[in-house]
Amino acid sequence: MSLSDADRLMLLTPRAGRLRAVLDTDTYNEIDDQYALVQAVLSPERIGLEAIDAAPFHNSRSDGPGHGMELSHGEILELLQRLDISPEGFVYRGVSDYVGPGKVARPAAAVDDLIVRARAGSIDDPLYVIAIGAISNVASALLKAPDIIDRTVVVWLGGHALDWPHQREFNLKQDVGGAQVLFDSGVPLVLVPCMGVTSHLHSTVAEIERYVEPCGDIGKFLAMRFKEYSEDHLGWSKEIWDMAAVAWLLDADWTPSVLVPTPILTTEITYSTDRARHPMRYVTHVPRDPILRDFFLKLQAATAL
Repeated sequence: MSLSDADRLMLLTPRAGRLRAVLDTDTYNEIDDQYALVQAVLSPERIGLEAIDAAPFHNSRSDGPGHGMELSHGEILELLQRLDISPEGFVYRGVSDYVGPGKVARPAAAVDDLIVRARAGSIDDPLYVIAIGAISNVASALLKAPDIIDRTVVVWLGGHALDWPHQREFNLKQDVGGAQVLFDSGVPLVLVPCMGVTSHLHSTVAEIERYVEPCGDIGKFLAMRFKEYSEDHLGWSKEIWDMAAVAWLLDADWTPSVLVPTPILTTEITYSTDRARHPMRYVTHVPRDPILRDFFLKLQAATAL
């Protein structure tokens, strides 16, 4: 499956209006997915969020990728309960294993649902997949249904800046095979790097206590997650990486970007360049102020008595 250059550029161009979207998230892995999810849910005028998919992860907080996915699924339910939103027909379990070097599509309800929603789109009304974890669910869908690339735009927070000496960023390094599938599939991609770009998107305990914690049950929960991430808050700030992917959909001016050739991801987890490769949109800077201002105002409005 391939796209013409004109169609690819059309799909990679930011659009006005309300956008159909799915959020793919390893919600329990850190504290930033929770903030990104809430901002997406509280932006219905711009993001028509059709589903939330739990993504796998494996670190000290999980026993393996499948366990990480289940923990993430549970965290999604915790958030939606505090937002008074039913998860029925809205939240889906993702894959329990990575696509891996064998590039094997893994089965999951999230994968099947993503394919159905993507096929319901068109080049004029594509499905935006906001991916803020390992790319395994999305890569499985692309392997299983390559026909969806002409009606899907993937906005992925993964890897580091293109000129970073390595790409051993958490989301990318978990499923290198899955990331290779994404880069090689030809699906229109907006890449939001971590170190060197989104690493500027920070907040502090003082700011969270002032603008988030007073905002009802959901504010208290988000503040708790933020503060418990570190025991020492003196001079401490925390990246809220995943909000940047949502921000690209909300206002492209908040995430300046350029068109560049899609990189080749090597088995050494570095990028190689072939300027003949299909283009992607690459975010070069993430100013934190408008993104957090938008989040604070929407959270306050949603929880005002």
